[in-house]
Amino acid sequence: MAKPSTDSRDRLLRQATELFYFEGIHAVGIDRIVAEAQSTRATLYRYWPGKEDLIVAYLQAVDEQIRSEIADVVGGTPADSVRRIAASIVGQITGAGFRGCAFLNAATEYPQENHPIHQLVIRHRAWFLETLTDLFGDEATAWHFVMLRDGAMTAGCVSDSDAVKDTFLAAVEGILRTHAIGASSPNDG
Repeated sequence: MAKPSTDSRDRLLRQATELFYFEGIHAVGIDRIVAEAQSTRATLYRYWPGKEDLIVAYLQAVDEQIRSEIADVVGGTPADSVRRIAASIVGQITGAGFRGCAFLNAATEYPQENHPIHQLVIRHRAWFLETLTDLFGDEATAWHFVMLRDGAMTAGCVSDSDAVKDTFLAAVEGILRTHAIGASSPNDG
């Protein structure tokens, strides 16, 4: 028996990812995804029983991508890791077609805390907070970074991305100095 091709699955997921991110999850229907992926409803439903399952796959793929990006930049001193995470975030904000954080966007479309999509958002954010807590050494400082990131992701959609970038990076440096993470002492230099 022939193994089903993952090409069609990948094409459908790529198309859904693009449409969900750029236009919104609720705004995009299955028929549109199928048409733009040049596939069929039967093929889509072979991989995902319903739209909600496809949305979960989309967010899981984004989660995996972000985790991979963070894993690639974490290393060396905690301050260096934080700076590289900040640079990665800035790269997103200043990138072409930036539409904000996929997880914050999903949370606004699925605000019910017990909904599986909202729960996926919460799990992603908990992982991100834990990663930063490990780097900063305390959760309160990590929350400051997360909140700055959330604000930068939101402002990056509606404001000048260069100004957002500069403000975000300056604020990250402020956190690093305030909490003596990677800050040089006044006698150094």
